[in-house]
Amino acid sequence: MLQLRPSCEHCDKALPPNSTEAMICSYECTFCADCVQHVLGHVCPNCGGNFVARPIRPSTEWRPGVSLSHQPARKDKVFKPVSVQEQKEFAARVSKTPPESR
Repeated sequence: MLQLRPSCEHCDKALPPNSTEAMICSYECTFCADCVQHVLGHVCPNCGGNFVARPIRPSTEWRPGVSLSHQPARKDKVFKPVSVQEQKEFAARVSKTPPESR
């Protein structure tokens, strides 16, 4: 089950469970769309993977026991800003390989 981390790991922008700006990699590293585009170059600084929009967990219990109230979002933050210059170099190297081949 997705952790739904509460903020961008780089800039610490709040990313509540219903945010349409949250982006994740396959390891659930979480960044805001602005950082993914303008700082990270669409390359995860932790694993080198790509990003997709994080799904929104329903707040309404459409099915018994399945909703944000039953599986709440994570409260603790992961905040580890990246070196912009190092990330630019890393993303330039990694982005030459398509995500499905990384």
